Amino acid sequence: MSKRTDDYQRTNREFWDADADDYQDAHTSQLDDGVEAWGVWQIPERDLQVLGEVDGADVLELGCGAAQSSVQLAARGARMTALDQSVGQLRHARDHVRAADAPVRLVCASATALPLRPESFDVVFCDHGAMSFTDPFASVPEVQRVLRPGGLLAFNISTLLRFLCFPEADPDALVSRRLHQKAFGRRMFDWGDGTIDFQMLHGDWIQCFRTNGFDVEDLIELRAPKGATTTYGEYANYRWARRWPCEEIWKVRKR
Repeated sequence: MSKRTDDYQRTNREFWDADADDYQDAHTSQLDDGVEAWGVWQIPERDLQVLGEVDGADVLELGCGAAQSSVQLAARGARMTALDQSVGQLRHARDHVRAADAPVRLVCASATALPLRPESFDVVFCDHGAMSFTDPFASVPEVQRVLRPGGLLAFNISTLLRFLCFPEADPDALVSRRLHQKAFGRRMFDWGDGTIDFQMLHGDWIQCFRTNGFDVEDLIELRAPKGATTTYGEYANYRWARRWPCEEIWKVRKR
């Protein structure tokens, strides 16, 4: 692992360890509502049909936070493993799993070095988790390794468009209606607000998937539902998210 990789992962881990309590305090009312849903606007899984039937499946959540999604999927019969590199977030996950008496295995590790057996999962997913905060050219090969043939990788991340509409010089700025940055040649974004995020052109994603033995099944660009509210108001305001996609879900399947 390169020094640069070490640096960004250390930065992100330190941020999430320090911010875990405040994050859960701010968003637990939305995350704990018991509905399987995606993204900052909590669009129900029953509407999007991203994961499909999980009863009896071995499922891995990358960047699980307090493991709310893992607990919900375990209730549907999935054999759940929830992974995060933040000890602070996993402390909340442990409490949540115990309170729900849910059969969820918790693992502390990076998505770029999964301490898990090859071909041991049917589904790997995350919702603004590890796929947002690790280099996809390091995390996608690891997902490919732990998925069984025919297994599904599904993840929700910020769109590149949203990133390009942030004034990079001002970490406190809100997403705007103007392009402030170039799209070509970007993969790592350091906003100066504590985390280092990753996103890239769709063509680069497709190349990454194909190189690592995945076929693209779907790309779902999320739109804020009419009248939706969110505890993530700093992420993108409602009017912006009604006009342009601020989140996208990739569905790719291992050959």
